[in-house]
Order: sequence, then structure tokens, then C-alpha cells
Amino acid sequence: MITTALTRLFGLDHPIVLAPMGGVAGGALAAAVSNAGGLGLVGGGYGDADWLRTELNAVRRATTRPWGAGLITWSASRAVLDQVLAARPHAVLLSFGDPRPHGALIKAAGCKLICQVQDLAGADLVVAQGAEGGGHGALRATLPLVPAVVDALAPLPVLAAGGIADGRGVAAALMLGAQGALVGTRFHACDEALGSLRARQCIVQASGDETARTRVFDVVRGLDWPALYTGRALRNGFMARWQGDEAGLARDVSRQREAFQAAQRDEDFDTAMVWAGEAVDLIDDVAPAAHVVERLARDA
Repeated sequence: MITTALTRLFGLDHPIVLAPMGGVAGGALAAAVSNAGGLGLVGGGYGDADWLRTELNAVRRATTRPWGAGLITWSASRAVLDQVLAARPHAVLLSFGDPRPHGALIKAAGCKLICQVQDLAGADLVVAQGAEGGGHGALRATLPLVPAVVDALAPLPVLAAGGIADGRGVAAALMLGAQGALVGTRFHACDEALGSLRARQCIVQASGDETARTRVFDVVRGLDWPALYTGRALRNGFMARWQGDEAGLARDVSRQREAFQAAQRDEDFDTAMVWAGEAVDLIDDVAPAAHVVERLARDA
């Protein structure tokens, strides 16, 4: 068993954290990771109250181990934060924006604060997220970013994220000075993940060369993400058509959004997106989350 500041902070068996992927990391997946000895985080996404109620109740019923939730900082309202804190998570992860308006409230609730941003706001843990990861992120690569953040913030513990999908990646994160790994795409390809089985199969079949960072899926969904953050997804026909012509997409967005929403319903992933990181090369099966945690920890 690997012991780090992360495992001691939460009483974990393994220094492995589930990335709070919106629409994917629900209560069942978070509980499965926590029950296997890691830290499961429910993905709060854009703050749908009904969805959160369902998934927060699910994780509370399914585990007595430490668990948490993640919120998109620029999108999360006070009402959403209050709803999450009322469920009494052990940790809340804030990503993509200034955490200070929410950070004090999280700490006052007796909850650990994890920040995936540069502004620390009293964080107990900081996530250094490399651009290789799936979903939204910035520009720096994981390998040089993690030790730079570790050195800059010592003795505050740091988690590594971005392109980690097997035990070698977890071990590398620890060797770079991180106290654990935040893992996303590998857990997307798990039985307990929410959403489409076809999307999980796309991840298994893809290679890292088939991913790219883009804004087109945010434009078509009408999401006003800060300019710094793009999202890494599997390349598809929609991306090929609109990448580099985001202004044209914005002009035709009403018609394109209707077609995009239909593709999401039909699981047509030549138009709808599958967020995925470069480490898809290392994912060759859809497996129970407990098996993934065990495999990551054993191989590390």
C-alpha cells in the first residue's frame, strides 16, 4: 500500500482520486471508487439541482468511505454549493475560476477544499492539471507542470492530473512529487459511469492521436467558458467541420444546436462529443471501477 499526504488526509488505501467528470461521475461511480480505497468525486457539472439531488443521495447510500464532489467554479451558484454541502461531502473540488467566493464557505462547513486553479483560497489540496487530460483544461503539459507546482506550493500537497490511466502514470505522478493522481478518462470507461456505453466503447477503441483540444462543443452548447480553457475530445466530423471556424458556427448556432442535440440523443458520436484524454491508448476495456482502482494501485 502506498501512503502519501493524500491518503493520510482522507484515510484512503490508495492515492487515487476520481475526476469529477460532469455527466459521467455520478453517485455510483464515486461510491465504487471510494469503496475500493480511493476518493470518489461526484461531477457537479453545470449545477442541475435535480441531477445533483439524485447523485448525491446515491453516493451517500452506497458508501461510508470518504467521498466528495466537484464544481465548475465560474458556473456554480451559491444555491448549488449549499446543496452540495448539505450532503456533507468530505471534500469539494473547485475548477476553472476564482475559488475565493466559495472557498471560505466550504472551509466553514468543515469540508476539505481541493483547488484545480492557481488561486488557492485556503486549499487543502491543489490539482496540477496537464493539457493531456480529457475535458476542459489549459495549456501546460503534465510532466513539467507537476514538479513546478509541487516546488512552488510546498508543503501544500499536490495531485497530478492529465494523461494518467495506468499504474505507471500513478507512479510517475508520485515520483514528480505529487501526493496522488486525479484520474478521469480511465474511470469514464467503467461500468458504473453515467452516460452512453457507446461513448465508453469509443474511448476503448481510440488512440491518443484521435484527440484534440477544441472550443466547438462549447460554442454549439451555448456555454460561455473562459477563453483560457478548451476541452479535449475525440476527433469527429463535427470538430473537423467547425474547428477554426468557431465564428461561423456561432452565426449558425441555432440550426447546428438542434442537430447536435439530436446526435446526443441518438448517440451519434460523429457529431456529439466524447471528452477523452491522450491516455486512451492505455485503456483497452470497460471494467468495474473497483477493478480499475485495484489495477492502478497494484501496478503503481
